[in-house]
Parts: sequence; C-alpha cells; structure tokens
Amino acid sequence: MHVVVNGWFWGQRAVGSGQYLHHLLQTLAGLEPGVRWTLVLPPGSADAPRMVGVRYAVPRGPGRRWGPWGKVAFEQVAFPLACRRLGAEVAWVPYWAGPFFPSCPTVVTVHDVIPLLFREYRGGAWGELYLRLVVASARRATRVLTDSRASAEDIVAHLRVPRERVRAVLLAADPRCRPVRDAATLASVRERYGLPERFALYLGGFDRRKNVAGLLRAFARWAAVEAGEDAPRLVVAGRLPPRETPLFPHPARLAGELGLGERVCFPGWVDDADKPALYTLAEFFVFPSLYEGFGLPVLEAMACGTPVIASRRASLPEIVGDAGLLVDPEDEGQVASAMAHLWHSAEARRAWGERALERASRFHWEEAAAQTLACLQEAAERKGGGSPQAPDLGL
Repeated sequence: MHVVVNGWFWGQRAVGSGQYLHHLLQTLAGLEPGVRWTLVLPPGSADAPRMVGVRYAVPRGPGRRWGPWGKVAFEQVAFPLACRRLGAEVAWVPYWAGPFFPSCPTVVTVHDVIPLLFREYRGGAWGELYLRLVVASARRATRVLTDSRASAEDIVAHLRVPRERVRAVLLAADPRCRPVRDAATLASVRERYGLPERFALYLGGFDRRKNVAGLLRAFARWAAVEAGEDAPRLVVAGRLPPRETPLFPHPARLAGELGLGERVCFPGWVDDADKPALYTLAEFFVFPSLYEGFGLPVLEAMACGTPVIASRRASLPEIVGDAGLLVDPEDEGQVASAMAHLWHSAEARRAWGERALERASRFHWEEAAAQTLACLQEAAERKGGGSPQAPDLGL
C-alpha cells in the first residue's frame, strides 16, 4: 500500500498538528514493511527535516509565501494532483483540510471542531469561507480520524459525518515525558526559567477557551486566604500573546488586575526538552480548559508523575480517568479548593502522582500508529467511502 501524506505542518513542532504528524509518522514508517510512505511538502521546504523510511515530494506552486491563498492552493490543488502523479492508494491529511475533489481514497484527521462550537474562532469572512470548505471536504472523506471518543461524538453531531466513517485514535505523550530524577537537570531548569521553590503549574495556550482567566481568578481566591512562607505560587507557562485581543486576553494584565503580583510567574515559551523537568518540579498541574479535542499537556504531566487537576468536560475525563481531580472549570471555588488540597497534602500529591503515572502508561504511540494504519487500509479498500455528491455546505 502506498500512502501519500499532506506535509503542510511537517517541521512545525511548536504547533499541535506538527507534533501529531511527527510522532505518528515516525512510528508508522517502521510499523509495516509492505507500506510505502511519501510526504508531500509545500514549495520552499528544502530545509525541512527528513525521516528514515519516508520519501519526499515537493510539487510546484505558490506555497507558504502566498499566505492563506498558498495554503488553500496546496491543500486543494497541489496535494491531490501529487497523489495522482505519485500513484497513491490512499491519501492522509493529518489535519482538518482535506481536498474537496480528492484524487484517491482520503483520510482526514479532525482534531476537534472548535470553530463549529465557538464562533469567535472562525475569524472574519475569510475564516468563514475556509471553514465551509473544510467542513464540506471532511464530509467527502473516506474516513475521518480524531483524537478522542468525545471528539468523535462532536464530529458526528456537528460536522454531520456518518458515525461509521469516524475513527477515534487516542494519542500519547512525547516519549521524553517521564519523571526526572537528576538533581542537576532539575536545578538547571529551575534556574533557566526562574521558577520558585514550590509552585502549581499551568502550561498551554492563552486563547479564551483555555480559561486561563478563570484559573487566575480561582488562584486569587485561594491566595487571598494563604499567607506566610508557604504562600502558594503559580507558574503560567507558554508563549504569551504578542498583543491582547478579545480572543487572547493577556494573562499578565489579568494577574495584575487581581493583585497577584509576584505570586504568579510567567516564564514564557518552554523548550520541549525542558518540559519533563518542569512537570516534575511542579507540585501539581492544573488545566481548567473549557474544551479540548484531546488535551496533550494533561497527559504529558501525568506521564511525568505529576498530580493533575483538569476540567470535567469534553475529552479530558477520557484522558484523566480516575487518575486526577476533575472539576467544573467555571466553578472557581471548586478549582481553588482542589488546588489548596493538593498544595497542603504531600500524601495526596504522592497518591495522585502514582495514579497519574500508571494511567499515562496505557497510552502508546505504537498503538495509535497501528489503529491509524488500520484506518488507512480500510480507506484504501474503499469501504464505506465518502459521498460523491456535493454535500450541504450549511453550518
């Protein structure tokens, strides 16, 4: 079987779709000797990283330098033409942007349906048009992959893809995510990011859906009744918004308005190699997101043996199971109480950390790759293919 893969996000390890493609393709390439893999890269990708067991193709076209138009041209024209030229038996688009007119059976990964659930994520007129295009293309796909059973249900309900064409494949943490025992490494990371001796940790994005504002309000409620040498500290890590917008409220401004001062630390972007030590140093990890298609930071923290507090919403209960504290993310008192409980109880942190570590050990990229390959093989055999008619474009 010859699988041709859309490589638009290849080399972009700082974004979720890039991490997903790198981890999964690396495992897939060594899984089945009879499968050939070709990664189609956008023009201008001469310096993109290469992987053993994968062939590369770079078609002609506008590429990244044309901005959004170049991306659409690659997805809708260059990639399906490359699939035809390369003799693809199945195409895989590892993010939500399959071709409207596929040239072979096509599998599209839809990580989540956030733009369908939260209108503010669609952008302006261009975003609305692009959303209609990718919605229609997903409905024409032979199979749709997604990252959790919760996301699969959302795809069936909101994207209106028949249930029999949707496959949920759980992801895994980066293999480097495990407890760090080396004291020198821990000390180096603490110094590099200016971390306090004890701290609660948030690591992730800062768009409204992540509910960092709610976390800061919950922390302020807790911090208001705590004082002295053991007063709680919160580390809010991740690349801060370059400017404040309604969709990206700036957490530093919010912390200032709440009078948190030095109680909250913003170390900025954290290198992937430093994340295991950061998770290990934290007393616990807190992630009160309003919606996730999977929630990889939660699983990363668990894989490092860090106790977690996470939302009781969307995919997160599916990931955490009974190995973490699940809370209503909009109940600031509940979030504050969970944080206070873990901060003051070493025994609770030890117990929840052990449960988190055991739970995380059940997630494997090898299993995700095997299930993904099975889905691709189903599509190549054209079992239950997508509709040949032009679908309803209504949202």
